[in-house]
Amino acid sequence: MNSRSRWRSATSVRTALLAALASTVFVGAYTLVSQEADPQAGPAQSHGDSADAVSFTTADAGACLNWSTAADGTPTGFEQTDCDQEHRFEVSAREDLGTYPSSEFGDEAERPDVTRQAQLREELCRAVTLRYLDGRLDPSGRYSVASILPPAADWEAGDRTLLCGLQSTDDSGTPVATHGNVAKVDQARVTQPGECVAVDEVNALHKVDCGADHQLETTLIVDLAPVFPQGTPSVEEQDEHLKEVCTQAAMDYLGDEEELYRSTLQPFWSSLSAESWDGGSRSVNCALVSAGDQGFNTLAGSAKGEFTVNGEVPPPPPERRPLRGESAPASPSAPAPAESSPAPAP
Repeated sequence: MNSRSRWRSATSVRTALLAALASTVFVGAYTLVSQEADPQAGPAQSHGDSADAVSFTTADAGACLNWSTAADGTPTGFEQTDCDQEHRFEVSAREDLGTYPSSEFGDEAERPDVTRQAQLREELCRAVTLRYLDGRLDPSGRYSVASILPPAADWEAGDRTLLCGLQSTDDSGTPVATHGNVAKVDQARVTQPGECVAVDEVNALHKVDCGADHQLETTLIVDLAPVFPQGTPSVEEQDEHLKEVCTQAAMDYLGDEEELYRSTLQPFWSSLSAESWDGGSRSVNCALVSAGDQGFNTLAGSAKGEFTVNGEVPPPPPERRPLRGESAPASPSAPAPAESSPAPAP
């Protein structure tokens, strides 16, 4: 496959990759609702009517919460903190399940299971959280709507507080630390340069060790906000900017243009849909990939060292004419130089 074909193959599968990003977000969002507060967050009150129970927290809309995780996976040190500081949950609304129009959450009711919590999140939290953000939430971004219930002891004591809010999670659904109010920060889901990403059988993305099988190796994070200050850019406008930026990032990451050519890998980038941009995302990733006939090939090992493509060491690319500035004569039988930038996706 010549260089031009490799560029075209790499860019033509970007739509599928962006769809995979969105699916990853929704997988994580569902697991969030099982989150519960630290059992030590507040003293349980006497058993009795929920109206007499003291809530496990005073947190209300606009507050941010943080906690640590013990060795057994339980949360500890549940506390309110400034949203500019490290936190794991931003409260969008405070609800009292005791006022829910049914006897489902009465004094003797059991704490909702994970399935019911997911339903409550949709019924009580999603709309109010979107209002809290003035509608600016990227459905493919790093934040998703979540909820927190009282610890078991507080629930048994009559506390029926439900906190609605936002948090970011890792692949397993565990909340991760963030900084700043969601409405004020870049919501884009990106990986850091040097990190590798695998695409699984259901097109979900997972950050993995570069020694493991993967499809992308990140070379750069690009903030598009200063590039398009006038408003939402089209994918074509993003491509026009990113094909140069990400090709240069690939060369810088590997050392120079010759090293990029010798690697047999191709520059690749993500882009933002209008929905994501309007929802608050501004950054995208540049990466290195190996494009196959049906999508990405599987890589193992970092592009900066020894790696394989589909389990095999990639053969060296054909010799080519010297780069500009080199004095060696060009061979009339040598192939044309590789394209310096990817062709647009068809």
